[in-house]
Amino acid sequence: MKKGADSVDGVEATIWRVPETLPEEVLGKMQAAPKRDDHPVITARQLAEADGVLFGFPTRFGMMAAQMKAFIDSTGGLWQAQALAGKPAGFFFATGTQGGGQETTALTAVTQLTHHGMLFVPVGYTFGAGMFGMDQVQGGSPYGAGTFAGADGSRTPSETELALAQHQGKYFAGVAKKLKDGGAAAAPALAA
Repeated sequence: MKKGADSVDGVEATIWRVPETLPEEVLGKMQAAPKRDDHPVITARQLAEADGVLFGFPTRFGMMAAQMKAFIDSTGGLWQAQALAGKPAGFFFATGTQGGGQETTALTAVTQLTHHGMLFVPVGYTFGAGMFGMDQVQGGSPYGAGTFAGADGSRTPSETELALAQHQGKYFAGVAKKLKDGGAAAAPALAA
């Protein structure tokens, strides 16, 4: 994601992590990956300072992980001030299995964006033929890039999954930049 976003002229992406909600003892029993100290913990206020936000998270039972939900729940003050309204946002995921809920996670997470008035920017099928490959297992959907981590978390993203993530980062950054720069206004199309 970052590599793709940073490839857009004038865009600089920052990686943050949300606060952990589980004790170290529980994380150890879950065999959770160690936390990345090179990625600082984000505060809700920092969301308002960003020109756009790509939320990445693992799924838990077809929904966003509790840590991400707890972080989004902490944005009530931003909601009250409408500080995120009109800001573009998207998603990317990791699931343990092919039936782990990459699409249902996106569909349930969209409600968080909707309450804030954020603009959901899906990747759609803009990755072209890379979205339709059947020769290997691959995560991702028109809702966002994704990977399958394996039930034990041992699988690493495939080259196709990484390419989709880089594409989504670039695509999203381009949209966010257009919105920030006040890209050419188009006449709205209404369907009834």
